[in-house]
Amino acid sequence: MSATRVGGLGRAGPLVATRFASAIISTAIPLVLARVLDLAAYGAYKQIFLVTQTLFLVLPFGMVQGLYYFVPRTDSRRPLYAAALAFLGLASVIAGVGVLLGAPLAGRVFGNPELVQLRESIAIYLVGLLLSSPLEISLTAEGRIRSAAGVYLVSDTLRAAVMVTPVLLGQGLVGVMHALAAFYVLRSVLAVTWLLRHGAGPLWERDAVRAQLRYAAPFGASVIVSRPAQYAHQYVVSALASTELFAVYSVGCFQLPFVDLLYTPTSEVLMVRLGELDRAGELQRAPEVFRAAAARLAYFFVPLAVLLAVAAPELIAALFGVRYLGAVPLFRVSVLGVLLSILPIDGALRSRGFTRHILIAALVRAGLAVPLALLGVRHFGLMGGLGSWAMSELLSKLVLAWKLPAALGVDGQSARWRSLMPWRELGRAMASSVVGAAAAVLAGVALASLVTEPAVSRFLRIVPLLVRGLAFGVAYLGALALTGVDPLSLFIARPMRAGRAAAG
Repeated sequence: MSATRVGGLGRAGPLVATRFASAIISTAIPLVLARVLDLAAYGAYKQIFLVTQTLFLVLPFGMVQGLYYFVPRTDSRRPLYAAALAFLGLASVIAGVGVLLGAPLAGRVFGNPELVQLRESIAIYLVGLLLSSPLEISLTAEGRIRSAAGVYLVSDTLRAAVMVTPVLLGQGLVGVMHALAAFYVLRSVLAVTWLLRHGAGPLWERDAVRAQLRYAAPFGASVIVSRPAQYAHQYVVSALASTELFAVYSVGCFQLPFVDLLYTPTSEVLMVRLGELDRAGELQRAPEVFRAAAARLAYFFVPLAVLLAVAAPELIAALFGVRYLGAVPLFRVSVLGVLLSILPIDGALRSRGFTRHILIAALVRAGLAVPLALLGVRHFGLMGGLGSWAMSELLSKLVLAWKLPAALGVDGQSARWRSLMPWRELGRAMASSVVGAAAAVLAGVALASLVTEPAVSRFLRIVPLLVRGLAFGVAYLGALALTGVDPLSLFIARPMRAGRAAAG
C-alpha cells in the first residue's frame, strides 16, 4: 500500500504534543494522590470523580462538540457560543442541584459520608467544569491551534498544582475539592467572558440554536446511553464494596492514556481517508486502508498489552505503591481494553454514515452492563466486576463489527473478514511479543538475583519496570525485524513493508 497523506493534519502538531503532555500531567495526579492519601480517602476521591466525570460527559448532550462542525462554517460565531453556554448553563443547574440533593443518597449507597460533607465543593467544581469546557474547543474550531494548545497546557498544569498542593500540605481530600472549586470558578468566569465578547454576530439567533440542537441530538443520545454503561461496573463495585476496596479496584481499572493518544488520531485519519475514497468513487480500496490502520495499531497495542500483563506487579508498585499490589490480577484483565483498540471500527462506521448501528451497539452494551456487573460482583467479587466490563465491551465490539464489511463495501460471506483483518501483521506482532515477554521475564529473574537489599527495592521500584520494559522492547523490535518488518516504519509516516502483504 502506498503512503497516504491527509492535507492539513500537520497543523494538529501542537495539539498532539499538548495532548501528550496533558496525558502525562493527568496521569501523575492520581499517582501522587494514591501515595499520599490513605486507602479510604483515595477511594472517596475516585468515587467523587466517577460521579462528576459521568455527569460532565452526559449533560452537555453534544452541544459543545457541535462547535467543531458549525464554527468553521461561519463568521457569525457569537450566537453559536451563546447557545452552547446557555445549554451548559441549564446543564449546570441540573448538575449542581442534582449533586446537592443527591449527595446524601449517594453517600449511603457508596458508604462514603464525605460525599455529603463535600457536596457544595463538588457542585461548584462541576458547574465550573461544564461552563468552561467550550474554551479550548472554540479556539481549535476557529483554527487557532497554537492558542488552544497553550490554553490546554497552562490550564492542565495549574489544575495539577491545585490538586496536589493541598494534599502535600496535609489538607487531604477536603483541601483538594475546595481548591478545585476555586480554580474552576475562575476558569469558568474567564471562559464565559471571552466567549460572549468574542466573534461577530448577534448574541442570540433562534435558527442557530435549532441547528445546533438538531446536530447534537444523535450524538448526545448515544453518549447518554454509552457513558453510564461504560462506568456501570465501577458504580456497582462502589455500592457493594468498601471504600478501601474500591480504591484497589480503581487501580485495577487504570488505563494508560497513551492508548487513546494513538487510537484517536489513527481513527480520525481513517475517517478522512475513507471519505476521500468515497468522494472519488474508489471505495473498493476501503478494506486496504482499514487493514493498514489496524495493522499499525496492532504493532503497538499487541506488545503493549503483553508487556503490561507481564510487568503488572512492577508497574503497580512503581506507580501506586505496594499497598495496591492486590490490584494486579484486575489490571491484567483490564489489559483486554488495549487489545480491543486494535480495530478502529467505530471510526470506519462513522465515516460511512452507519451511526444508527453505533447507537444500537451502545444500547446493547447498556442493556448488558448493569446486569452483568451485579451478577459478577455478587458471585465473583472485584474480579467479577471487571470481568463484566470486559464481556460487555467485547460483545459491544462484536455488534459494531457486524456492519463493518457492509460499511467498507465487502461482498461475500467467506471473504468478508479475511479481507479486512490484518492476520499476518497480528501474527507477527503476537509472535514478536512472545519473544519480548520471554526477554522481560528473564531480565526480571536476573535483576532479582542481583538486587536483594530491601532498601534498594523500596526507593528504586521503578528500576525493575524499566529493565523489563527495555528488555521487552529490544527483543520485540529485533523479532519484528527478523520477520521482515522495518521497525522504523512503526514510528514514521511511511508504508510498512509488511503492510503490502496484508491481503494475503
